[in-house]
Amino acid sequence: MKKLINDKNNIVEEVVQGMVKAFPEKLDRVENETIIVRKNKKEGKVALISGGGSGHEPAHAGYVGYGMLDAAVCGEIFTSPGADKVLAAIKAVDSGAGVLLIIKNYSGDIMNFEMAGEMAAMEGIEVKQVIVNDDIAVENSTYTVGRRGIAGTVLVHKILGAAAEKGYSLDELVNLGNKVIGNLKTMGMSLKPCTVFSTGKESFSLADDEVEIGLGIHGEPGTHREKMSAANEFTEKLFEKIWNESDVKEGEKLAVLVNSLGETTPIELFIVNNHLHDLLKEKKVTVAKTFVGNYMTSLDMGGFSITFLKLDEEMEKLLNAEQDTIAF
Repeated sequence: MKKLINDKNNIVEEVVQGMVKAFPEKLDRVENETIIVRKNKKEGKVALISGGGSGHEPAHAGYVGYGMLDAAVCGEIFTSPGADKVLAAIKAVDSGAGVLLIIKNYSGDIMNFEMAGEMAAMEGIEVKQVIVNDDIAVENSTYTVGRRGIAGTVLVHKILGAAAEKGYSLDELVNLGNKVIGNLKTMGMSLKPCTVFSTGKESFSLADDEVEIGLGIHGEPGTHREKMSAANEFTEKLFEKIWNESDVKEGEKLAVLVNSLGETTPIELFIVNNHLHDLLKEKKVTVAKTFVGNYMTSLDMGGFSITFLKLDEEMEKLLNAEQDTIAF
């Protein structure tokens, strides 16, 4: 394994230090914890927290800042942060209006974030949650009961973050979050596995001429494997699956996210996006916003995912609202 690391047991701590040193005007940390927090805490607003295992950068710490998250809890690579760490984040960012946890649907994340919310409640902090389950590929997987939470989570951060800045209450944010999640569909595919920095091993095996459709962001199995082909063919396969689940009608608006899983280059992503827009034009829907790039990766995995978010007027306005983070 050739990776620019030092002590494999200290990777996340060094990453957190490096991020804060790179963006001291935007980011801070909770002392002695791998928790990134917004530099200028805003009093009187609902605080938003997300996080999970590291290895998906820029998610989630890259979305901490004005108009998005107030804190990101960084677990070890592909490992959920403990409840005590999540509780430390809750206490750091609570400003009296309550705290909303945005949790990807993985069993470890749900257990630890929920436990932290219960502990915070005993200390008088009101905590509620939304659970993102945008991955349409499989119903249950290695670490999940129900559908997994993947790249669409970033759009939940953006919309709820904007709403929180505008003064939405905790209950209003929960209702909005569940509406967004209901309209959010994602599916991905892999060209090659990632190498897990902390172990030096690949997360799964693929033959040189083989791809996996519908895999998870930790290398969990997808729907099937097939032979390598052209970009347009894979774009069409994912498009059809996502479209059939999205309940989008002619004339309605979509936000589209084309996400690299880590290794896939901008050249490849823009080729995918080019054909994707052609397919959507044939369906006579309006693409109101497009995002292309690294939003939720899987270390150095080769591959990409596509996300559709069906928009109403409220969601579109919030998606376009001002934000100031290092990665969005």
